[in-house]
Amino acid sequence: MQIDLVEIWGQATGPVRFVIATMGAMGVGSIYVALERLWALTKARNQSRALAGELAGPFSKNDGAAALAIAKKPEFKDSYLGHLLVPGLTEFIARQDRHGLEATERALQRASIDEDASLRKGFAILATTGATCPFVGLVGTIFGIIGAFQAMADGGGDMDKLLLPIAEALIATAIGIAVAIVGVWLFNFFTHRVDAITRDMNTSVLELIDWCEKQLIAVDGQAAAK
Repeated sequence: MQIDLVEIWGQATGPVRFVIATMGAMGVGSIYVALERLWALTKARNQSRALAGELAGPFSKNDGAAALAIAKKPEFKDSYLGHLLVPGLTEFIARQDRHGLEATERALQRASIDEDASLRKGFAILATTGATCPFVGLVGTIFGIIGAFQAMADGGGDMDKLLLPIAEALIATAIGIAVAIVGVWLFNFFTHRVDAITRDMNTSVLELIDWCEKQLIAVDGQAAAK
């Protein structure tokens, strides 16, 4: 007896169809998250690099207001660097003293936490798919084995009646493992990319704090000279 996937799906029981459809939805969800994150992270990194290039001049001239104006430009609205610099520079420009520096550090910390969460949006779907899809497939396998025993009870030892339920069980297992592998691979891939971005953000935070410290030192030096 020759068996194809269309025949197996056509004769599959309701529970097995539901399990396979669930795993298919998990796979589609993972692919959607991967495509959306790939686009979002690439755009955020490109805009951040472009913003860093434009900020070199204002920061070298100690012009925080000009740097803030550049960071607020619409073309950098998806830049993770801009999301950090805007609240940090806003706090420092408002009060350029030690209390202002502390407020700047707190603003940068809050922005870093929010941006990290934003960059990891959808990762829960990838993690859930990778961790649970094999077990979802196992549920389909169990239903397939139950169907095989029922066919055995109804038809004795007729192998033709056993092939479809056994095929259902094996296919459910295979789909579960395949979707899980894709989910885990995508989760690890994007986690690595976000970790790299997070390191860049931490470096940018430290550089901005150092720049603010230098501005305070200059202000204190001018005050002492008077």
